[in-house]
Amino acid sequence: MASSRRSSGLSSGAAALGIALLVLAASAGNAGASYYGEMRRQFLAQQNAARASLGLAPLAWDERVAAYARAYAESRRGDCALAHSAGPYGENLFWGSGTGWAPAQAVAAWLSERPRYDYWTNSCYGGSMCGHYTQIMWRSTRRVGCAMVACYGGRGTFITCNYDPPGNYVGLRPY
Repeated sequence: MASSRRSSGLSSGAAALGIALLVLAASAGNAGASYYGEMRRQFLAQQNAARASLGLAPLAWDERVAAYARAYAESRRGDCALAHSAGPYGENLFWGSGTGWAPAQAVAAWLSERPRYDYWTNSCYGGSMCGHYTQIMWRSTRRVGCAMVACYGGRGTFITCNYDPPGNYVGLRPY
């Protein structure tokens, strides 16, 4: 009569190997979760600091919005094009050549538009770009989700953040 250990079809060595693989998989999963958590923190920290400087409510990470951002970023892997998704959310896009880009760099680039925004005329100075900044600062926006992908063929890094509810409505001030 076979013991219960043998009935599984695994020797004790194979069982030990299986346990070791489960431990490694759990560790990798934790590392992935830790990496994702750090990316999320980087996306949120600067945006919420900028909002706090104007007394605006912080943005909360939203997994539904982040899933949308991830799906769209994945769809841009092939060309890395800065084309808006035309989806239901506000959207900021970033492209950097090569690798080594971090979420904080994209957010810093968007926030660097602050000096170009003239609150009193509710416009960008001299036709310059400031819409990334105003989307981040849009008073009624409460949720954000972002994603970052390395584009195929070494075409660079594509980053997107999506905002719910969206902002940048013509004629309305962001804050």
